[in-house]
Amino acid sequence: MDGRCTCGAVTFRMLDKPLFTHCCHCSWCQRETGSAFALNALIETECLEVEGRTEAVETPSESGLGQVIHRCPGCHVALWSHYAGAGADFAFVRVGTLAVPGAYPPDIHIFTESKQPWIALDGRVPVMEQYYRRSSHWPDWALERRQRVLDRAASAT
Repeated sequence: MDGRCTCGAVTFRMLDKPLFTHCCHCSWCQRETGSAFALNALIETECLEVEGRTEAVETPSESGLGQVIHRCPGCHVALWSHYAGAGADFAFVRVGTLAVPGAYPPDIHIFTESKQPWIALDGRVPVMEQYYRRSSHWPDWALERRQRVLDRAASAT
């Protein structure tokens, strides 16, 4: 799946399907996006083929650990983030930057305790008041891909 910023100075391709797609309703995501939620497709950073240069912007997060948002230096569109908990080996790609954003609907809704009251969730995918246990929701193939990245990172240190 291809993606890009608004001005086209940064384009990228996801070389595999995302591990999991989060729809985050936390108040921090609402503020950062100027919308009711953030929709992020989680993928290994090594599976992103990027053309153009991004600007890495360090931003605070509710956890206190922060995140690094990769933005186009021209139009400033947020393309993906690296959260401290997941590290730089995993990218949270903004689904709206993809050529076909509808291809990756949410696999889970998180932090719904702070969702906007006018959003009605139908329960077709799990709805969590806060975060969740990965082992209870991710498919086995995604857990295995994640573990391979973690194992490589551990052996490199």
